[in-house]
Amino acid sequence: MSRDKTVRVFYHDRLVGILAETADKRIAFEYDDSWIEEGFTISPFSLPLRKEVFLPGSNAPEGLFGVFRDSLPDAWGRLLVDRILRKRGLSTDSVGMLERLAIVGSGGMGALTYQPEWDIREKYEAGTLDEIADACRSVLLNEDSDSLDMLFNMAGSSGGARPKVLITDDEGEWIVKFPAPSDIDDIGLQEYEYSLAAKKCGIEMPETKLCPSQKHSGYFAVRRFDRVMHTDGSVVRKHMITAEGLLETDHRLPNLDYADLMKLCKILTFSNKDALIQMYRRMCFNVFAHNRDDHSKNFSYIYNDEKDRYYLSPAYDLTYSTTYYGEHTTAIGGEAHNPGIKDLVKVGSDAGLSKKLCTEIAEEIRELAQPLSDKWKL
Repeated sequence: MSRDKTVRVFYHDRLVGILAETADKRIAFEYDDSWIEEGFTISPFSLPLRKEVFLPGSNAPEGLFGVFRDSLPDAWGRLLVDRILRKRGLSTDSVGMLERLAIVGSGGMGALTYQPEWDIREKYEAGTLDEIADACRSVLLNEDSDSLDMLFNMAGSSGGARPKVLITDDEGEWIVKFPAPSDIDDIGLQEYEYSLAAKKCGIEMPETKLCPSQKHSGYFAVRRFDRVMHTDGSVVRKHMITAEGLLETDHRLPNLDYADLMKLCKILTFSNKDALIQMYRRMCFNVFAHNRDDHSKNFSYIYNDEKDRYYLSPAYDLTYSTTYYGEHTTAIGGEAHNPGIKDLVKVGSDAGLSKKLCTEIAEEIRELAQPLSDKWKL
């Protein structure tokens, strides 16, 4: 890649704008004139649709606006990128954020793509899911792996702590997850059961399935909701942005409350009651199913071109989890350690839902989700 300190941002082959590095290593952004006339705001709070050079705050993580950080891999994906860079003889410290976006190129989540693209891939042969799982484990244990190029090519810009790859079959595009060394063998079955339980709790979920394994109960797979496959086989990418990206925060910090997420949902969906109820149901499920890794990157919004507005995305990353400090990453009305129905109802009613409805939903989800939590309790 030419290190010229600028990268162009595209949406469906339309130029959105230009990213450029400043002297203090922050990444400025400016919309293209044609996009201002006919496009939409890719980050409603931080990047309104106007002619201006936007500069992230001095404390912005990675020196980037959140919507562009969403394109970058974190955790597993970043580990692979760094390993590949070192394998190519490059120092990871010398590769800046613009270059990392160029490495993402057209392979990121959502619809934004970046040019010029820096292709650091090499040819690979795909293995079986069990072979991929073994290769993931070797990488995470810092062992030599001959499958590094395969994993890098198949991972896309996926994030999260657990290893994953992107696959395509006749049914569409899927994200397949693999156990980390610290996970139980049946982590795939666990997340699959959580996805089914969430649906029973009235939570909108993408299609999920359990891919077979010769070693254990299987690997969890979820259909990508940032891609829409038409009957003719064509695929349309959907623009998405996480709560982390929208609020310019850092998901690694426990600095949000569900009251903030309810307010965000209310603003972005123009007080759509169904969306607020969805967010409330997810809060209740995370409490009673013991999903405490409920950080700001696990809530997203999808842009609808036809209606020119953002919608709450389907739920994802719902599983039994305990943070190292034992609390919810996102607090429930200020309570993060042991929230109950009283805390849930207050958050919901403060957002405009009736106390009666909030109580009914919380009790319903407790009855459905609590047994699942007890089953998988560590």
